[in-house]
Amino acid sequence: MLKSYNHAITKIFTPLLVAAAYTVNAQNKAALFTSSVFTAPKSFTIGVEGPAVDKYGNLYAVNFDHDGTIGKVTPDGKASVFIELPSGSIGNGIRFDSHGNMLIADYTHHNIIKVNMDTKEQRVFTHEDKMAQPNDIAIDKYDRLYASDPNWKAGTGRVWRIDTDGKVTLLLDSMATVNGIDVSPDGKTLYVNELRKIWAYSLSATGEVSKKRLIIEFPDFGMDGMRCDVKGNIYQARYAKGTVAKVSPKGKVLQEIKLTGQKPTNVAFGGTDGKTMYVTLQDEGNIETFRVDEPGREWQMTMKQKR
Repeated sequence: MLKSYNHAITKIFTPLLVAAAYTVNAQNKAALFTSSVFTAPKSFTIGVEGPAVDKYGNLYAVNFDHDGTIGKVTPDGKASVFIELPSGSIGNGIRFDSHGNMLIADYTHHNIIKVNMDTKEQRVFTHEDKMAQPNDIAIDKYDRLYASDPNWKAGTGRVWRIDTDGKVTLLLDSMATVNGIDVSPDGKTLYVNELRKIWAYSLSATGEVSKKRLIIEFPDFGMDGMRCDVKGNIYQARYAKGTVAKVSPKGKVLQEIKLTGQKPTNVAFGGTDGKTMYVTLQDEGNIETFRVDEPGREWQMTMKQKR
């Protein structure tokens, strides 16, 4: 009798479950590259930047509520102040190393600040007086950082490498204002944007760069932060255009995602599958989100921390 009952229930509910799964999959597919508002407008200052996602799926960005903070946004969109930076410090880029520590580019004091996520203890990981900023930062699988360093007043820019012992090395000099920066999934290419151009440099196992080549040059508007997916595609924030461009490693624009705001500053991958994109918006003072078709390179690295 029980076997017959279970069989009957299975016959009733299996088609419903299949239909529900099909509907969810269809909705997810339809929602690809369609942006929506994630956090309340003006919950961040105009300095909202540096989004990064931890291994638990929480999103962090600088300057929540007021300058000098790091804001934490839970996966369901609840935002709060995570930490206050030292007096006078203002953050820009945020990354997580393989040990789960948060690394923050403190552009006003020319520091990289390291934060223990369990205790919230902060310390200056490295300081470099010769830097104008640092601005955006990228991280490779060896926990080395790469920092863009624009001098907005002079219209010049440099790129630095910060090793795991805190040693700072100048990699690129005599550039125009640089901004977004990231590493390719295979770790062999460093991408840097300069004005409206995205450059690629061969990246050695020891963190040296060579063989500069142009990936793409946009004809208009501006650029800010960028991040790569696991296939090597670059998601580039198009400042003042109100879009995020998905660019192939060969320089072809594959998608251009329209945002609600007009001044995106940076992007980060997150979500349970790494296919949720978060975008910080300067003019809206908030964060938008949309779904993509491949997970992020850095999200994949971060998930390895959970194993």
